[in-house]
Amino acid sequence: MLVKDIKLKNFRNYQDLNLEFSSKINVFVGNNAQGKTNILEALYLSSLTNSHRTSNYKEMIEWGKSESAVSINVKKEIGNIKLDIQLGKNGKKARINNLTSNKLSEYIGKLNVVLFAPEDLELVKGSPSIRRKFMDLEFVQMSSEYLFNLLNFKTVLKNRNTYLKKPIESQDQDYLEVLNFQLIEYGSQLIKKRFELIEKLSLIAQEIHQSIANDEKLEIKYKTFKKINSKTEIDEIKEIFLIELNKNRKREDMFQTTLVGPHHDDIVFFINDKEVATFASQGQQRTTALSTRLAEIKLIKEQTGEYPILLLDDVFSELDSNRQTHLIKYIEDKVQTFITTPSLSDINQEIIKEPKIFYVDNGEVENG
Repeated sequence: MLVKDIKLKNFRNYQDLNLEFSSKINVFVGNNAQGKTNILEALYLSSLTNSHRTSNYKEMIEWGKSESAVSINVKKEIGNIKLDIQLGKNGKKARINNLTSNKLSEYIGKLNVVLFAPEDLELVKGSPSIRRKFMDLEFVQMSSEYLFNLLNFKTVLKNRNTYLKKPIESQDQDYLEVLNFQLIEYGSQLIKKRFELIEKLSLIAQEIHQSIANDEKLEIKYKTFKKINSKTEIDEIKEIFLIELNKNRKREDMFQTTLVGPHHDDIVFFINDKEVATFASQGQQRTTALSTRLAEIKLIKEQTGEYPILLLDDVFSELDSNRQTHLIKYIEDKVQTFITTPSLSDINQEIIKEPKIFYVDNGEVENG
């Protein structure tokens, strides 16, 4: 798939912007705070209906304006699709081919995206919540089943946490059991799917990592209930989930929140059987993050039949020439790519073939 063009209206610092893209590599050059990342944010928003930079959608509306709009045309193997996102005082509205999409499950997956940014080092050494977000954002693009279970799990989890805040003596145990059943049902499906996709991601990342660092073996492992592994059947996952819920019942009353489930799970990276977050150098951590992001590209292709678009937000200054070369060679002629950089000197231009260059200055964009 590829994005043919984009139109922005009152989006961040763009009042009215129309751009046509190359099907290969598009580079946005400019100083900081000029609007380069805003274009990548608009592409990301068009894919997942959320920003990767803020949870407050109103921040994406130009200052002083009441609404904003992003429109893109996507070329896919099945044909062309027009995607629109409108932001306003009544929230966000998504449209596919000018028809309003009322369900996320209808919209997400129409444009798949992989984002690689300097803060991706936190994917390796940051908090578990960052890695859970990574799993969810990538896996919903690959599997409508995953999206369905994730949305339902989050709804049940929110309802259960609200109910646990009630005084114990006023709680209806029958109702709590219904919530437990739903939590286990959706949560177990998430756990099973995460094992499946993380195993596949690990195998791909291992191959990529070895091409960059020959003497290193990278593994990515999913961490959930101790008694559960990738071969555990769904019924057994449900049984273990129920046991853990019952075991933590008194603690949940004390803390008034759900203490076990996939919302507490994690993924762990290993190089030569040693945990990357603890024992690896910063260079190894960067290579791990890069290998993982590149593995996402291939996994999305395997799961959906089409390559995603790739967003590289100011990462070339963080990568040495060797890592830049591996990155570009891996995506070359396969993945439509959007790069932001403050200077072309940060990029080894010998390895990029025929990029389309855009110069960005205070919300104005000119072709190079």
